[in-house]
Amino acid sequence: MKPKHPSDSVTILTDLVLPGETNPFNNMFGGELLARMDRAASITASRHSGRECVTASVNHVAFNSPIPSGSIVSVEAKVSRAFNTSLEIFIDVWCEDRKSGSRIKANEAIYTFVALDDDGNPVSIPAIEPETELEKQRFEAALRRKQLSLILSGKMKPQDATELKALFA
Repeated sequence: MKPKHPSDSVTILTDLVLPGETNPFNNMFGGELLARMDRAASITASRHSGRECVTASVNHVAFNSPIPSGSIVSVEAKVSRAFNTSLEIFIDVWCEDRKSGSRIKANEAIYTFVALDDDGNPVSIPAIEPETELEKQRFEAALRRKQLSLILSGKMKPQDATELKALFA
């Protein structure tokens, strides 16, 4: 399979934060944002793999800034690395004030998906070729995150995690 560029499969979902989606502080519920991020990541994973994909894990979520009711929220999902049958999706969440037009990066997350064939079995997917400096950083970090996840789940011995060990050498 020919490697793809990360931006070939980028997904941007943009929507308003409505009052029914907010907590008592008039900010977007974390669960509402998680659902939006999962949808954007799912679309990105399917676009990249050409297959149906399922969420395998939510590896990281950072709620760095509250998102007030009435804000415009853009969830941008992009493949950071594709492995054999799984792929890591990095998500940046942008919050835009409708009155001032100011835009800030409010949150980020990292999801892992697995591509499936028609019978529900994992299937191989194309690799990616990162080009920008940010894409390269995220690509390299994805392998370290995968190794850490495998160690924590008991599927890899710590001494075999070469990328993680290199951080401490």
